Amino acid sequence: MPTLIAQPTRITAAGNKPKLIDEYIGRVNSQTSAASVAHMRSPEAWQEPGQTPDFDEFTIVLKGLIRVEHKGGHTDVRAGQAIITHAGEWIRYSTPEPGGAEYIAVCLPAFSPNTVHRDEQ
Repeated sequence: MPTLIAQPTRITAAGNKPKLIDEYIGRVNSQTSAASVAHMRSPEAWQEPGQTPDFDEFTIVLKGLIRVEHKGGHTDVRAGQAIITHAGEWIRYSTPEPGGAEYIAVCLPAFSPNTVHRDEQ
């Protein structure tokens, strides 16, 4: 039988400024460990700590721009574009442009604070 997700759960975000994360599918809202799906809204000049996650992340940018730093430099991803980051590679997300960004993030397996492996602050 299909499972209806009636509403997301608001998750606390890491980073230098408040960011909205609404998890629809994942370990918190649906008790799903296979994958997570979240709607993200981050402000201008937001940046999170670097990380080396144990999951792949598929990100679709709906509005604005997200910058994904990686060992080879950085990749800017604009509205209408997507990026895949791979488990085991170091990355850092930010939204450097005016207006911030809105995007959907899908993690396989699901995001977990224990498997994101954020850099020491």
